[in-house]
Amino acid sequence: MKLTNTKRLERLSNRYANGDISRRSFLSLTAAAAAATGLSMPWMGRALAAVSEVRFDGWGGVVQEAIDKYAFQPYTAKSGIKVVQGTFGDEDEIITKIKTSKPGDFQVIHSSGVNYYIKYVNAGFNSEINEANIPNMANVLTAMIEPFRKLTPKLSAVPYDYGTSGIAYNTKVISPEEAKEKGAALLLDKKYAGKVGGYADMTTRVWYAALATGQDPNNIKDMDAIWAKVRETRDLAKKFWSSGAELMDLLSKGEIVVTDAWSGRVAALQDQGQPIGYLDPASSYAWMEDMLILKGSPMAECEELINFMLDPATSIAVAEGQSYPPSLDPTKVKLTEKIEKLPAFDNTGTMKALTFADPVYWATNEDAWTKQWDRIAKGD
Repeated sequence: MKLTNTKRLERLSNRYANGDISRRSFLSLTAAAAAATGLSMPWMGRALAAVSEVRFDGWGGVVQEAIDKYAFQPYTAKSGIKVVQGTFGDEDEIITKIKTSKPGDFQVIHSSGVNYYIKYVNAGFNSEINEANIPNMANVLTAMIEPFRKLTPKLSAVPYDYGTSGIAYNTKVISPEEAKEKGAALLLDKKYAGKVGGYADMTTRVWYAALATGQDPNNIKDMDAIWAKVRETRDLAKKFWSSGAELMDLLSKGEIVVTDAWSGRVAALQDQGQPIGYLDPASSYAWMEDMLILKGSPMAECEELINFMLDPATSIAVAEGQSYPPSLDPTKVKLTEKIEKLPAFDNTGTMKALTFADPVYWATNEDAWTKQWDRIAKGD
């Protein structure tokens, strides 16, 4: 028997009420049925045009594998929206691509906190999130949200995780006592020449040079001393790595025995049983990562995805999988013992024990410092 449109709408309503279809599917199917009868409602155009996929670009490796397994796959199963994924090794790469693309080609970026947020804002790539569509933001650390809101009261990004770039060392070669005694100076120890590593990134190189010269990384007074230390590290290094996967490979194979390193990648190596120790020296470089929605993105779908990712069960599973603490406030959400043992984890919810880069200070100096770093990296 052929169904009347009225009966079809009733059945759709019942399926939605019973949880058999998602809200998006309900609206789309209802809009189609209503359109067939000549009816029109304000929401029908949006429902019929609802997107079927969202684009995400992230850091790849174990980090993105965890996000895909514990967030994207369950989200797609629940909503029917596919998450199309891309990866990058350096966030400047993706920014260059965005500059030459059409709005909407790139949508959600797993971005490197306020230091990069200011770049997107200055380039006019930021959107305006409707925070009412992301109720799980209520559980996000206020101390992580505030730096973004200082730059743009209307947020374009939501903090998702954080970590530190501390010192990783091979415990078969370097003892914890030696590492603690020397701290940042361990990267400049000549007895480890040819076995030193480091991130091929201006910010990290300048930051650790500041620590080595006893300067405040957010208020450097002597740049000549900084560049001298950067050259010194370069000359001792076997290689400056450019991705988390490369960092893990160099450490696990013993090609380097000491390097600045991302805390989560070190935790992943430790979980694998590798003899790698980790130390956060005083004022080591702390950073946060966020889920950034770019201008031109399908906002409702992106907001829904991020809200799903911030659900405590999802966020905790991702954190355990990628070995970085989540942005959830531990005073509001009960976290697991595994998360509480992760490097850089702050159990106070204040983030006061971590030292973050001043985004305005670093953005002001970035062009000049990057040009000088590029020259040094090439052997100047």
